Amino acid sequence: MPKIKSLSNACKVSFSPDGPISDEALERVRALLDEIRPIDVGLDNEAQIARNWNNSTRQPNGRRGRNGANQFTSPIKYLHIHESESFSMGIFCMPPSSVIPLHNHPGMTVLSKLLYGTLHAESYDWIDVTDPTDQLQELSVRPARLVRDREMSAPETTILYPNRGGNIHTFRAITPCALFDVLSPPYSAEKGRDCSYFRKSSVREPPPVVLPGEINSAEVIWLEELEDHQPPEGFVVARERLVMLY
Repeated sequence: MPKIKSLSNACKVSFSPDGPISDEALERVRALLDEIRPIDVGLDNEAQIARNWNNSTRQPNGRRGRNGANQFTSPIKYLHIHESESFSMGIFCMPPSSVIPLHNHPGMTVLSKLLYGTLHAESYDWIDVTDPTDQLQELSVRPARLVRDREMSAPETTILYPNRGGNIHTFRAITPCALFDVLSPPYSAEKGRDCSYFRKSSVREPPPVVLPGEINSAEVIWLEELEDHQPPEGFVVARERLVMLY
Protein backbone atom coordinates (compact mmCIF):
# COMPACT_ATOMS: atom_id res chain seq x y z
CA MET A 1 0.00 0.00 0.00
CA PRO A 2 1.43 3.42 -0.93
CA LYS A 3 2.72 5.43 2.01
CA ILE A 4 0.34 8.31 1.32
CA LYS A 5 -2.64 5.93 1.56
CA SER A 6 -1.33 4.50 4.85
CA LEU A 7 -1.03 8.05 6.18
CA SER A 8 -4.56 9.01 5.16
CA ASN A 9 -6.00 5.81 6.66
CA ALA A 10 -4.21 6.54 9.95
CA CYS A 11 -5.58 10.08 9.94
CA LYS A 12 -9.15 8.77 9.51
CA VAL A 13 -8.96 6.73 12.71
CA SER A 14 -6.71 9.12 14.69
CA PHE A 15 -8.55 12.42 14.17
CA SER A 16 -12.05 13.57 15.02
CA PRO A 17 -13.89 16.84 14.27
CA ASP A 18 -12.43 18.03 17.59
CA GLY A 19 -8.84 17.08 16.74
CA PRO A 20 -6.59 14.14 17.66
CA ILE A 21 -8.37 11.48 19.70
CA SER A 22 -5.26 10.86 21.86
CA ASP A 23 -1.55 11.60 22.13
CA GLU A 24 -0.81 8.03 21.02
CA ALA A 25 -2.94 8.45 17.90
CA LEU A 26 -1.15 11.69 17.07
CA GLU A 27 2.22 9.97 17.42
CA ARG A 28 1.13 7.20 15.03
CA VAL A 29 0.31 9.84 12.41
CA ARG A 30 3.60 11.60 13.04
CA ALA A 31 5.55 8.36 12.56
CA LEU A 32 3.89 7.74 9.19
CA LEU A 33 4.40 11.36 8.09
CA ASP A 34 8.09 11.00 8.97
CA GLU A 35 8.33 8.21 6.38
CA ILE A 36 6.90 10.26 3.49
CA ARG A 37 9.54 11.20 0.91
CA PRO A 38 9.30 13.53 -2.10
CA ILE A 39 9.05 10.52 -4.45
CA ASP A 40 5.93 9.35 -2.57
CA VAL A 41 4.09 12.53 -3.56
CA GLY A 42 5.46 12.96 -7.07
CA LEU A 43 8.00 15.64 -6.15
CA ASP A 44 11.27 13.78 -6.70
CA ASN A 45 12.38 16.05 -9.57
CA GLU A 46 11.69 19.18 -7.52
CA ALA A 47 13.61 17.71 -4.60
CA GLN A 48 16.61 17.05 -6.85
CA ILE A 49 16.58 20.70 -7.98
CA ALA A 50 16.54 21.78 -4.32
CA ARG A 51 19.47 19.50 -3.49
CA ASN A 52 21.50 21.02 -6.32
CA TRP A 53 20.45 24.60 -5.57
CA ASN A 54 23.28 27.13 -5.56
CA ASN A 55 22.39 30.65 -4.45
CA SER A 56 25.45 32.10 -6.16
CA THR A 57 24.43 30.87 -9.60
CA ARG A 58 20.65 30.64 -9.41
CA GLN A 59 18.31 33.60 -9.06
CA PRO A 60 16.19 33.41 -5.89
CA ASN A 61 12.77 33.69 -7.48
CA GLY A 62 12.25 34.07 -11.20
CA ARG A 63 14.35 34.76 -14.31
CA ARG A 64 16.98 37.44 -14.57
CA GLY A 65 16.31 40.32 -16.92
CA ARG A 66 18.97 42.28 -18.80
CA ASN A 67 19.26 44.76 -15.96
CA GLY A 68 19.84 41.96 -13.45
CA ALA A 69 16.36 42.20 -11.89
CA ASN A 70 13.84 39.38 -11.72
CA GLN A 71 11.33 39.45 -14.55
CA PHE A 72 8.64 37.67 -12.55
CA THR A 73 8.02 35.94 -9.26
CA SER A 74 6.64 32.40 -9.11
CA PRO A 75 3.68 31.98 -6.75
CA ILE A 76 3.60 29.48 -3.94
CA LYS A 77 1.80 26.34 -5.03
CA TYR A 78 -0.59 24.42 -2.76
CA LEU A 79 -1.15 20.77 -3.71
CA HIS A 80 -4.43 19.71 -2.13
CA ILE A 81 -4.66 16.02 -1.18
CA HIS A 82 -7.68 15.56 1.08
CA GLU A 83 -10.10 17.37 3.39
CA SER A 84 -12.84 16.10 5.68
CA GLU A 85 -14.47 17.44 8.83
CA SER A 86 -11.69 15.82 10.89
CA PHE A 87 -8.49 16.61 8.99
CA SER A 88 -6.93 18.00 5.83
CA MET A 89 -3.69 17.19 4.00
CA GLY A 90 -1.79 19.28 1.49
CA ILE A 91 1.66 20.41 0.39
CA PHE A 92 3.00 23.96 0.03
CA CYS A 93 5.68 24.15 -2.68
CA MET A 94 7.65 27.36 -2.10
CA PRO A 95 10.05 29.02 -4.56
CA PRO A 96 13.20 30.56 -3.04
CA SER A 97 12.60 33.84 -1.18
CA SER A 98 8.82 33.28 -1.12
CA VAL A 99 7.06 33.88 2.20
CA ILE A 100 4.01 32.41 3.88
CA PRO A 101 3.02 35.36 6.09
CA LEU A 102 2.40 35.26 9.83
CA HIS A 103 -0.86 33.37 10.40
CA ASN A 104 -2.57 31.19 12.98
CA HIS A 105 -4.33 27.83 13.36
CA PRO A 106 -7.15 28.48 15.86
CA GLY A 107 -8.14 25.38 17.83
CA MET A 108 -6.06 23.17 15.55
CA THR A 109 -3.20 20.67 15.81
CA VAL A 110 -0.81 20.84 12.85
CA LEU A 111 1.85 18.38 11.76
CA SER A 112 4.32 19.77 9.22
CA LYS A 113 7.04 17.84 7.42
CA LEU A 114 9.66 19.64 5.36
CA LEU A 115 10.01 17.24 2.42
CA TYR A 116 12.91 18.95 0.70
CA GLY A 117 14.85 22.20 0.84
CA THR A 118 15.63 24.74 3.54
CA LEU A 119 13.45 27.46 5.03
CA HIS A 120 13.46 29.90 7.92
CA ALA A 121 10.67 29.40 10.47
CA GLU A 122 9.49 31.99 12.98
CA SER A 123 6.68 31.07 15.36
CA TYR A 124 4.88 32.46 18.39
CA ASP A 125 2.32 31.51 21.04
CA TRP A 126 -0.13 33.90 22.61
CA ILE A 127 0.50 35.05 26.16
CA ASP A 128 -2.66 34.91 28.25
CA VAL A 129 -3.35 38.22 29.96
CA THR A 130 -5.77 37.98 32.88
CA ASP A 131 -7.21 41.49 32.77
CA PRO A 132 -6.68 43.12 29.36
CA THR A 133 -6.75 46.92 29.59
CA ASP A 134 -9.10 49.09 27.53
CA GLN A 135 -6.05 50.49 25.74
CA LEU A 136 -4.96 46.99 24.78
CA GLN A 137 -8.36 46.19 23.29
CA GLU A 138 -8.56 49.54 21.54
CA LEU A 139 -5.20 49.03 19.83
CA SER A 140 -6.13 45.46 18.80
CA VAL A 141 -2.73 44.16 19.83
CA ARG A 142 -1.91 41.01 21.78
CA PRO A 143 1.27 39.91 23.50
CA ALA A 144 3.00 36.80 22.16
CA ARG A 145 6.13 34.84 23.03
CA LEU A 146 8.72 33.71 20.50
CA VAL A 147 8.85 29.91 20.23
CA ARG A 148 11.05 29.30 17.18
CA ASP A 149 13.32 31.47 15.07
CA ARG A 150 15.68 29.27 13.06
CA GLU A 151 16.45 27.55 9.78
CA MET A 152 14.93 24.14 9.07
CA SER A 153 16.33 21.67 6.56
CA ALA A 154 14.62 18.56 5.18
CA PRO A 155 13.71 16.09 6.41
CA GLU A 156 12.19 17.55 9.59
CA THR A 157 8.76 17.14 11.17
CA THR A 158 7.20 19.49 13.72
CA ILE A 159 3.90 19.57 15.62
CA LEU A 160 2.07 22.65 16.86
CA TYR A 161 -0.94 22.58 19.16
CA PRO A 162 -3.91 24.92 19.71
CA ASN A 163 -2.17 26.77 22.57
CA ARG A 164 1.51 25.86 22.29
CA GLY A 165 4.29 24.83 19.96
CA GLY A 166 4.18 27.98 17.82
CA ASN A 167 0.55 28.17 16.67
CA ILE A 168 1.21 31.53 14.95
CA HIS A 169 4.00 31.19 12.40
CA THR A 170 5.61 32.39 9.20
CA PHE A 171 7.95 30.69 6.72
CA ARG A 172 10.51 32.09 4.28
CA ALA A 173 11.99 29.75 1.69
CA ILE A 174 15.79 29.83 1.43
CA THR A 175 15.93 27.22 -1.34
CA PRO A 176 13.07 25.60 -3.24
CA CYS A 177 11.20 23.67 -0.56
CA ALA A 178 8.00 21.75 0.12
CA LEU A 179 6.05 21.59 3.37
CA PHE A 180 3.56 18.74 3.87
CA ASP A 181 0.81 19.87 6.30
CA VAL A 182 -1.72 17.72 8.15
CA LEU A 183 -4.31 19.81 10.03
CA SER A 184 -6.83 18.50 12.57
CA PRO A 185 -9.44 19.76 12.52
CA PRO A 186 -9.12 21.75 9.27
CA TYR A 187 -9.83 25.44 8.79
CA SER A 188 -13.54 26.28 8.94
CA ALA A 189 -14.87 29.84 9.09
CA GLU A 190 -18.32 28.49 10.02
CA LYS A 191 -16.89 26.75 13.09
CA GLY A 192 -14.71 29.66 14.21
CA ARG A 193 -11.48 28.33 12.69
CA ASP A 194 -10.86 30.97 10.06
CA CYS A 195 -7.24 31.80 9.23
CA SER A 196 -6.12 35.19 10.55
CA TYR A 197 -2.98 37.03 9.49
CA PHE A 198 -0.80 39.17 11.74
CA ARG A 199 2.07 41.63 11.75
CA LYS A 200 4.40 42.88 14.41
CA SER A 201 2.82 45.95 15.95
CA SER A 202 4.20 49.38 15.20
CA VAL A 203 3.05 50.61 18.63
CA ARG A 204 6.16 52.12 20.23
CA GLU A 205 4.92 51.90 23.80
CA PRO A 206 2.59 48.93 24.27
CA PRO A 207 0.02 49.28 27.05
CA PRO A 208 1.03 48.04 30.49
CA VAL A 209 -0.22 44.52 31.24
CA VAL A 210 0.30 42.00 34.00
CA LEU A 211 2.24 39.11 32.47
CA PRO A 212 2.31 35.56 33.87
CA GLY A 213 5.15 35.10 36.36
CA GLU A 214 7.19 32.80 34.09
CA ILE A 215 7.24 35.33 31.22
CA ASN A 216 10.10 37.81 30.94
CA SER A 217 9.00 41.14 29.44
CA ALA A 218 12.03 41.02 27.11
CA GLU A 219 10.49 37.92 25.47
CA VAL A 220 7.23 39.66 24.59
CA ILE A 221 6.36 40.53 20.98
CA TRP A 222 3.22 42.55 20.26
CA LEU A 223 1.16 41.32 17.30
CA GLU A 224 -1.81 42.94 15.59
CA GLU A 225 -4.32 41.18 13.37
CA LEU A 226 -4.84 42.27 9.77
CA GLU A 227 -8.40 43.27 8.89
CA ASP A 228 -11.12 40.82 7.80
CA HIS A 229 -8.86 37.74 7.80
CA GLN A 230 -7.18 39.05 4.66
CA PRO A 231 -3.54 38.12 3.90
CA PRO A 232 -0.95 40.80 3.17
CA GLU A 233 -0.98 42.28 -0.32
CA GLY A 234 1.06 40.25 -2.78
CA PHE A 235 0.58 36.88 -1.09
CA VAL A 236 -0.49 34.54 -3.90
CA VAL A 237 -1.08 30.80 -3.69
CA ALA A 238 -1.90 28.70 -6.75
CA ARG A 239 -4.05 25.69 -5.80
CA GLU A 240 -3.86 22.30 -7.49
CA ARG A 241 -5.22 18.87 -6.60
CA LEU A 242 -3.07 15.74 -6.38
CA VAL A 243 -5.70 13.33 -7.70
CA MET A 244 -3.00 10.73 -8.35
CA LEU A 245 -2.47 10.35 -4.63
CA TYR A 246 -5.90 10.00 -3.14
